[in-house]
Amino acid sequence: MAWLQLTLRILLSGGLVVGISELAKKNEVFGALVASLPLLSIAALLWLYYDTGDTVKIAIFSQSVFWLVLPSLLFFVTLPVLLRKGLEFWPSFSTAVFLTVTAYFFGIYLFAGEVTSS
Repeated sequence: MAWLQLTLRILLSGGLVVGISELAKKNEVFGALVASLPLLSIAALLWLYYDTGDTVKIAIFSQSVFWLVLPSLLFFVTLPVLLRKGLEFWPSFSTAVFLTVTAYFFGIYLFAGEVTSS
C-alpha cells in the first residue's frame, strides 16, 4: 500500500509540472499564475499531516516554506533582467540559478534556526 501512495504522489506532482509547462506554451501569464500557486506546498502539507498527524511539524514546515520562498524570488527577478539585457539563455539561466542557490544558503543560515526555535 505504501508504494501505491508514493506512486500516486509522484504522478500527481509530476503531472502538475508537465501541466503547467504545457499551459505556459499556450498562455505564458496564465501558466505563470498556476505555477505561482503553492500547489505542491499545499500537497506536501496535506501528505505530511496524513503521514504524521504532527501539527508542530506542519507549523515548522509551512513557516520554513514562507522564509525560503523569499530567496527563490531572486531567480524570477534575475533571469528576465539578464535575458532582456541580451545575454543568451544558458548563461542567464546559470547565473540566476547560482544567485538563487547562494540566496538559499544565506536564507537557510539566517532563518533555519529562527524557525525551529519558535
